[in-house]
Amino acid sequence: MIYVCPCGYEYDPAVGDPDNGVAPGTPWEDVPEDWTCPVCGLGKEVFEEA
Repeated sequence: MIYVCPCGYEYDPAVGDPDNGVAPGTPWEDVPEDWTCPVCGLGKEVFEEA
């Protein structure tokens, strides 16, 4: 499942966000609650399932 930020950034669990401390293979539910979109800075709560 891919999760999309309103800015268009897509979080793919297979890829993660290693530049910001989220290892590849990290499921969405295991992404830290204080993680923010690396493009626009919005929080997890605004992401929607793609």
